[in-house]
Amino acid sequence: MSNLRFSALSLVISGILFVLYPIIRPFSDEASLEGAAAFASTEWLVAHILAIVAFTLLPLGFLGLYHSLQDTTLKPLIYSAVVLCLLGTGLSLPFYGGETYGLHAIGLEAITQQTAALVSISNVVRTGTGLIMFLIGLMVLAIASIIVAVTIWRSGKYQKWSGIPFALGMVLYIPQFFGGQQLRVIHGLLVTIGCLWIAVGLWRESKPSINQKAKEKHFLG
Repeated sequence: MSNLRFSALSLVISGILFVLYPIIRPFSDEASLEGAAAFASTEWLVAHILAIVAFTLLPLGFLGLYHSLQDTTLKPLIYSAVVLCLLGTGLSLPFYGGETYGLHAIGLEAITQQTAALVSISNVVRTGTGLIMFLIGLMVLAIASIIVAVTIWRSGKYQKWSGIPFALGMVLYIPQFFGGQQLRVIHGLLVTIGCLWIAVGLWRESKPSINQKAKEKHFLG
């Protein structure tokens, strides 16, 4: 599999997982035993693990753009996007780890003791240094996504608008947390569309290089 196709596949999987996360994730009153049950559920674990994988695959996807543009004047621009994407992902994932395993453990213990008082500990997990890192990480990812959209627009190799939905989705990532499940699913769909549109461009761009290699092999043979 070529580098571009591997990156395209990474973005496809990432995009699908971004929308599965809010669909699977339980939404409830998180100050009660109902919230504890949500934290303790398998769905909570699965949804957040899918989100972790989705973010992890993003830099792999954008490496394809870097490979396709490395012989152009846009190489430094897309390289900076890949680096920022890695940095933003690294800063964001510890918070998701706390949400995934920390809140799950709190939920299990609250159910065992049948006390909603333990659920309030979730605020400790969701605040402080971890939250600051998370917000910075998402802002860095938003900057990276804007750079990706600008690079795609200027590249001449991809449809100009194909980077816009993803950039919009990343820019809106923090605001969407204030919405309910329906809004968050819609936002997930926006990110999915963005990832898939870029992936389609990468897949199409991979065809000339594959055909060229086949011709070179035939010529040398």
